[in-house]
Amino acid sequence: MAAHQEKKTSEERKHKSTQNGTGTSQVQWGRAWEVDWFSLASILFLLMFAPLIVYYFIMCCDQYQCSLTDPLTDLLTGKKHLSDIWNKTPTLTYRAVGIYTLWVALQVVLYMFIPDFCHKFLPGYVGGVQEGAVTPAGVVNKYEINGLQAWIITHVLWFANAYYFHWFSPTIIFDNWIPLLWCANILGYAVSTFAMIKGYFFPTNAKDCKFTGNFFYDYMMGIEFNPRIGKWFDFKLFFNGRPGIVAWTLINLSYAAKQQELYGHITNSMVLVNVLQGIYVLDFFWNEAWYLKTIDICHDHFGWYLGWGDCVWLPYLYTLQGLYLVYHPLQLGTAHAAGILMLGLIGYYIFRMTNHQKDLFRRTNGNCKIWGKKPEYIECSYMSVDGTKYHSKLMTSGFWGWARHFNYTGDLMGSLAYCLACGFEHILPYFYIVYMTILLTHRCIRDEHRCSSKYGKDWSRYTAAVPYRLIPGVF
Repeated sequence: MAAHQEKKTSEERKHKSTQNGTGTSQVQWGRAWEVDWFSLASILFLLMFAPLIVYYFIMCCDQYQCSLTDPLTDLLTGKKHLSDIWNKTPTLTYRAVGIYTLWVALQVVLYMFIPDFCHKFLPGYVGGVQEGAVTPAGVVNKYEINGLQAWIITHVLWFANAYYFHWFSPTIIFDNWIPLLWCANILGYAVSTFAMIKGYFFPTNAKDCKFTGNFFYDYMMGIEFNPRIGKWFDFKLFFNGRPGIVAWTLINLSYAAKQQELYGHITNSMVLVNVLQGIYVLDFFWNEAWYLKTIDICHDHFGWYLGWGDCVWLPYLYTLQGLYLVYHPLQLGTAHAAGILMLGLIGYYIFRMTNHQKDLFRRTNGNCKIWGKKPEYIECSYMSVDGTKYHSKLMTSGFWGWARHFNYTGDLMGSLAYCLACGFEHILPYFYIVYMTILLTHRCIRDEHRCSSKYGKDWSRYTAAVPYRLIPGVF
């Protein structure tokens, strides 16, 4: 499941300076005002190597049948030189530029000019104009939530073309995958650079900007909190969801079409990847209004991390399983396929229900039922920087009584299911679960450090009541 989103609501993260009994601690949930040497080194590493990592993975599939070690072996033994690999890499083409331009333009039109109608007939779906959280400057932005509608229209057009109009081949994405990579990089760097310039010279709200004085940190982590063009085009909401996540399922469908073209059939492993990742994408858009309360919108500023990451990292590395299966069509045994499907569905259930329990608990201030009974919780308090005392509740019932980040556990189960569908011949499709494990474990430790600073002794009481982070009885 998507890693670039943190499933944490803003309620527990809205004060950057807190005090709780043992003195005052500075707690920041957004980006920093000052940059330490380790953060700067990390930023420089990512700026230099993240684009190379994406290129390397895609090149390995294009030239080495998805082997991550063969290119290194060829280079170390002198069998090939870097120039040999680079010269075999497809270049930017006018066709790719046209495809990508039309793609982004379509998503802009669907985002900006077609108000949501799905909320009018889909029970339980929240769409249309919704309010976000209060920004540090006290602004409450409004958003047009129409991502589900955009996803539906996009896929209706896709299938209409595949089965009726035949304007282009369903394999068009796979066939132009590396030229499209250059287009995605151009957009990612362009929007990140524009956002930085905008933050300096014409910010949407100057009070919601942060400057460290370090060019590289400001470029990567962003200056503006909610950069916008006009009233409705919000950079964070659009780039977090539209070019990458709407495309996610289309990319997988193009992989399936290529498998059909090459081998005359689609394997059950490809079907599993399409179904399980499709469930996650649909969940994202069904809960897009809830997403307005997550860290991406409430605390992250918009810079290269989100701009380039959403344009390049997400669509290219989160879809590695489908790409791998084009080169290695794997037909799983019935029991194997069923086991993977169950793992993915159980992981999704845990992920969704854990978040639902927390959302229900907060919306009702604990006046609800979790698993048929009144939830247990720990009363806690903290002081804001202006001396105001706030009270909060930390739930210890339901899945939140099993582990402090059990939603991440469900996320990891789903991520593992995607990878297991690819078998064990190569390690490339397992990049996703390795990446997610590192990312979410880091988030657990980072978030708990900040919660400890915020809640003080009350956080110690909470961790005593719920001693495990991710896996009950283990970690």
